[in-house]
Amino acid sequence: MKHIHVGFSIHRPEMVAKTAELMERHEAIFLEEPPAPDFEKMLTGAVSVADYLMPQDLEYPAFSRQMCDLERQLHAAGKQLIQAEPFYEVLLSIHDFFARGNTPDDLKTGTLPYYVFISERQATGALLNFYKKAASGSFGSVVEAVRQFAKADAARFRLRDSLRAQEIARQADPYASIYVEAGIIHFFLWRKLRTLLSHSYRVKPVFLDRLVTKNAGPRQHLYSPGDQLTLFYIFHPRKEDIELETLLAARSIIYSKIIHKEENTEKGDAFFHITDEMACIRMVKNLSINDCRRLYGLIKQVRTVEARRIIENFCLKIA
Repeated sequence: MKHIHVGFSIHRPEMVAKTAELMERHEAIFLEEPPAPDFEKMLTGAVSVADYLMPQDLEYPAFSRQMCDLERQLHAAGKQLIQAEPFYEVLLSIHDFFARGNTPDDLKTGTLPYYVFISERQATGALLNFYKKAASGSFGSVVEAVRQFAKADAARFRLRDSLRAQEIARQADPYASIYVEAGIIHFFLWRKLRTLLSHSYRVKPVFLDRLVTKNAGPRQHLYSPGDQLTLFYIFHPRKEDIELETLLAARSIIYSKIIHKEENTEKGDAFFHITDEMACIRMVKNLSINDCRRLYGLIKQVRTVEARRIIENFCLKIA
């Protein structure tokens, strides 16, 4: 039977080598990005990686450069590389639509661009509200802002993953083995692909963090409190558990203050970001609402290193 592996990973340079091992075993690779100008030219070397990436707004530039190098190698080996991220493809078309002088009122109600725009606007608005509350609001108002953003973000993820699953299903048939690149939060994508393609493909998830940490002690998932909250809303959009939602939102505020955010490019098998994320998850997983409220007042105005020291000392006291 034909098979699809959905590879869940963090987008960090340390994961490129393991990603390469998996991708090279498949006939076709669906990349988590919208079609970009000069992609084929980049693959063949007609356009440099630097020139290809220059117009793009990159969250992780070192990761993107290394992935382009890998994609060139895969292309040279005869692999089929397909950019498939319809949500952002539509969003880019909306930006062009507005740049030509149109307004949101010109989007036809009920069309895909309309739903993508509404989804993006609601998530962006909720994020801006979170930033506002984080700057001057009370702990309770920040927690509520996190909950509201996670809800809007979950709705966006459901639409994004549904569209991507449909696009992959549309193009899948010619290939016997497929690798789907996916961020770790996109578990809904696997569920949708399994629903759409289970008649002709065996669709399996692969968690790359578990592959690189399998000899590093007890297995631990890589979902932060914010990810857990978002996944709760993704899979249970009509369910309500205020106590759980509030607790996860509170822990996510503390987590976001202590996680290392800058892209680390050190070589070897240290897996800096995975190790850091796991350590931060362990630190916050037993914090109560009252713990989070108290700690928030202590770390709100300090840098990551100092916030990390405060949380570590607190966790030692309550252990």
